[in-house]
Amino acid sequence: MTGNEPGASETYECDVLVAGSGCSGMSAAITARYRGLDVLVVEKEPRFGGTTARSGGWLWIPGTSLAKAYGIEEAPEQARTYLRHEAGNNFDAARVDAFLSAGPEAVDFFTTKTALRFDMPLVFPDYHAEAPGGAQGGRSMVTRPFDGRELGEQIKTLGMPLPELTVFGMMLGSGKEIIHFMRVTKSLTSAVYVAKRLSRHLMDVLRYGRGMTLTNGNALAGRLAKSAQDLNIPMWLSSPVRELTVENGAVTGAIVSREGRTVRIRARQGVVLACGGFPHDVERRKKMFPHAPTGHEHFSPGPTGNTGDGLRLAESVGGHVEDRLPNAAAWVPVSLTTRKDGSKGVMPHFIDRAKPGVIAVIRDGKRFANEGNSYHDFVQAMIKAAKPGEEIAAYLVCDHKTLRKYGLGCVPPFPMPLGRHLQTGYLMRGETLEALAAKAGIDATAFVETVKQFNATAPQGFDAAFGKGSKAYNRYQGDAMHGPNPCIAPIENGPFYAIKMVTGDLGTYAGIVTDENARALDAEGRVIPGLYAAGNDMASIMGGNYPGAGITLGPALTFGYIAGRHLADSAARRDAA
Repeated sequence: MTGNEPGASETYECDVLVAGSGCSGMSAAITARYRGLDVLVVEKEPRFGGTTARSGGWLWIPGTSLAKAYGIEEAPEQARTYLRHEAGNNFDAARVDAFLSAGPEAVDFFTTKTALRFDMPLVFPDYHAEAPGGAQGGRSMVTRPFDGRELGEQIKTLGMPLPELTVFGMMLGSGKEIIHFMRVTKSLTSAVYVAKRLSRHLMDVLRYGRGMTLTNGNALAGRLAKSAQDLNIPMWLSSPVRELTVENGAVTGAIVSREGRTVRIRARQGVVLACGGFPHDVERRKKMFPHAPTGHEHFSPGPTGNTGDGLRLAESVGGHVEDRLPNAAAWVPVSLTTRKDGSKGVMPHFIDRAKPGVIAVIRDGKRFANEGNSYHDFVQAMIKAAKPGEEIAAYLVCDHKTLRKYGLGCVPPFPMPLGRHLQTGYLMRGETLEALAAKAGIDATAFVETVKQFNATAPQGFDAAFGKGSKAYNRYQGDAMHGPNPCIAPIENGPFYAIKMVTGDLGTYAGIVTDENARALDAEGRVIPGLYAAGNDMASIMGGNYPGAGITLGPALTFGYIAGRHLADSAARRDAA
């Protein structure tokens, strides 16, 4: 870096500038650096990790060596068939083929050359496993837990997990760990496991100020940061990109604000935009989310700093943002809660909807969907069911036995207390169904009839109205120990409870149009030299649908890898020339 007196404009030179420190940005940075390029990562926020750090840490990538190690072999054409079915008219053959080809290669690279490690459950079905090309397992993997102490001082600036998804500030690992916590009062083995886990966490908090057993998305962000550390990749925090620089039609770098100074970064090979999409860009939400006509009828649990910077930067140099997808984001039903410190929280509802003894109704007191379906599908049904001019909302309902066994939303299962959630109004309670309906503002007559109809066949494990529990994904998220249907139980004895859900997202789909090498394109489909996009800044390859667990992070890792590889290969060709 060069500069003169304090406050003067400075210049920093590198081969590749990456804007954003989530999975896609770090993937691009690590890949490019491993292949010999000089890389700089800049992050707008004071903490790194972006949406990745508070995510579930799952990645959907078919055909990996992890799946093959379990004996799961599938031809690329099977996954291609599934993605074609899911994307429909928005199927992008070139980018899908690039993803299916490079995805397994990226996983092998990261698991053998970096600190990244993954675990794959034997059975985690695609969200539409019964569709053509769908699979019962072998495509979704989760990041292996990571010891945060390996990051040294950098652990202090790792993004924190979403508070609503933690227990005493501790983010639980997926699968077996959650099962242990659910069975803590029913199994001695689980009780011992939970006691050890909590003790270790509390000791870490006392010593380090936070838990050091990183799981899920926190583990993914931490492992990527450790990999970047090992490669000596600099990362500037609190350093937003203000504008891109262009020379002779090519993007050559950017203007960045850092520590009160303006820094001109010259990127000899190119710039990768990985700024997290636009979940908190109210104006773009207003344009692209039909259910949010003012932009405010939508609530995202994603980082508030994800305000569409990457999309605006790309548009400023001729980039084109995809606006034809049937769904501009990955929808999730959320409930709005009040935290202990008085701040507001956004709780995504992933698995509680599928549990036995839980149904959802809208204000007219009637069910409208299979509650066990994916969050993306459920919100679409919510939107469709809403009456014109009425708030788009649904109420998750259960009885006391179910609430204490499984919990609901932010409300934990027994033996944790309920009082605070009742006091804030987050959890509504009624001794009778009629009383609960009155409290929630639901049509009581229709609500009582809905529960009566549901209960009529629930003991037999049958849902005549919507088939809850009839699909592989429903059953996976239900209670495997409950029969005859892991997703069905009657709603019988009061008191009864309800939580209000509204529309939210897990990340945006409408992003910068790119080619199969992650290069940004203009409105005419021409490459913008020197500009790449990945992650939620890149238009999703899923065509507006949500095929399975990890369909955001899987492509993020893969197209970050593709971008880094293409930048390195382009540099090699230029050097050779």
